[in-house]
Amino acid sequence: MQQTAIVTVTHDPIGRNVDLFHELQEWIGDTYSEFFITISEESSPTLIHEVQKSKFNTKIIPKLGAAHARREAVKFGLGGTSSHFHYCDFDRLLTWAQNHLNELKKTVQLLHQFDYLIIGRTKRAFATHPIEWIETEKITNKICSLELGREVDITAGSCSFSRVAGEYIQQHSKEKMTDVEWPMIVHRIANLEVGYHAVEGLEYHEKINSVNTQVNDTEAWLSRLKLSLIISETAYNVGKKRIY
Repeated sequence: MQQTAIVTVTHDPIGRNVDLFHELQEWIGDTYSEFFITISEESSPTLIHEVQKSKFNTKIIPKLGAAHARREAVKFGLGGTSSHFHYCDFDRLLTWAQNHLNELKKTVQLLHQFDYLIIGRTKRAFATHPIEWIETEKITNKICSLELGREVDITAGSCSFSRVAGEYIQQHSKEKMTDVEWPMIVHRIANLEVGYHAVEGLEYHEKINSVNTQVNDTEAWLSRLKLSLIISETAYNVGKKRIY
């Protein structure tokens, strides 16, 4: 029987998601075979305690950025026994479970069909995001789609991978952003098929999914534009053999 683990990460200094996780943890617990989360050491002690007493295997890590946290989560998850893994940012997982639980469960049932699955957003879900996210991610998605040879939404914070694909990811992942690095590792280095599936549940809710920083509009646009460039260059470069 194929088993799917949830692999996730969070950095939540103010404990913004404590109450929601307490409310949803039983529903999430019924969806997966194993549970792995890396939590930054700067996160709320209340959140850490709440997660530690749940089904989640919990690893406290230094705050060294999202890519580091995600790589640590993959390594942590591969230490389990599941054949497949669903990666989803913690805030995205909570949003999905709260508003589209049936869709989440149905999606998890599909994951064992793929060595790697990019999980993106429907047009409606994509349109719920802040305008600076939407416009810059359109560019990112276009470049990544060109490199993969199919239309994808790459920056929704969720994917799935088999144990074989996960081992390739663990061995080769080193970039600043993993959103497109992981599928390119699987596509170009592992030579495994990368699938795509769009869902409603990766919609945006400001209370849960907003970036908790005090910046003006220009800074917000520049920040997202820089992310778009990094991810797009990663899509173009990772896994390509070059002769100099």
